[in-house]
Amino acid sequence: MPSSADMKITMSLLKKIERIRIRLHKRFQDFYTSYPGFNCKVIDKSSFLYMHDEIFTREVYRFISSRPNPFIIDCGANIGLATIYFKRLYPEAKVVAFEPDPAIFSTLQENLESANVSRGVSCVQACVTSTPGEVTFYSDHADGGSLIAASSNKKPITVKAVSLAEYLTEKVDFLKIDIEGAEYDVLNSVKDKLGGVENIFVEYHSFSKDRQTLAEILTILSEANFRYYLEPGGSHSKNPFLERQQYEGMDMQVNIFGYR
Repeated sequence: MPSSADMKITMSLLKKIERIRIRLHKRFQDFYTSYPGFNCKVIDKSSFLYMHDEIFTREVYRFISSRPNPFIIDCGANIGLATIYFKRLYPEAKVVAFEPDPAIFSTLQENLESANVSRGVSCVQACVTSTPGEVTFYSDHADGGSLIAASSNKKPITVKAVSLAEYLTEKVDFLKIDIEGAEYDVLNSVKDKLGGVENIFVEYHSFSKDRQTLAEILTILSEANFRYYLEPGGSHSKNPFLERQQYEGMDMQVNIFGYR
């Protein structure tokens, strides 16, 4: 019978092999993998590997809740990896997960069921904005769909929009906002309601053709009595005075962690 050490080595090797298999796929191609510990549907290899490393390996969303059933809002749920992480961390958590892209929304639901964490999760097929209604959403069949038409390879579709303010009517233990450029407008619309939020994560996106709003976002968080920690996101430059990295029209991404 193999020892526990041998089993760990075998599992590690199998994960490395599976990661190589994932990398051999073409981008924007659907496939399934057991890499995150369940039969996960993937819609794009590159965005999946980045999200997996950030969420499951680095555990950037790990937080301590004062109650066993925290209320978590996931704005920009994509294929569900963050929501699954939250439910593994706190199985009794109540989660509202927003995803506007119809194709990705169905994958989100499928993955939650496959990971056996759908109980207590409310999936909303809508874009989180400052005002409800309908908006034009630019889909890229990965993790970069947004309200900003920054590249020609994104497909415009009309989606439902909901106001975040409608969901900030009770204590929120964790608020995740990864909405590809709409973060300032949304935060500005709920700045008077952030007092009921214990922890907040914001992925800030700086589009090179638009005015930067990082300073305003940090001011909103400071005035809501958050302390914050910043780290570079997926798009950053080694020598910004000489040449700024450009990805999907963005010249900078910053991960903002707000806490009490």
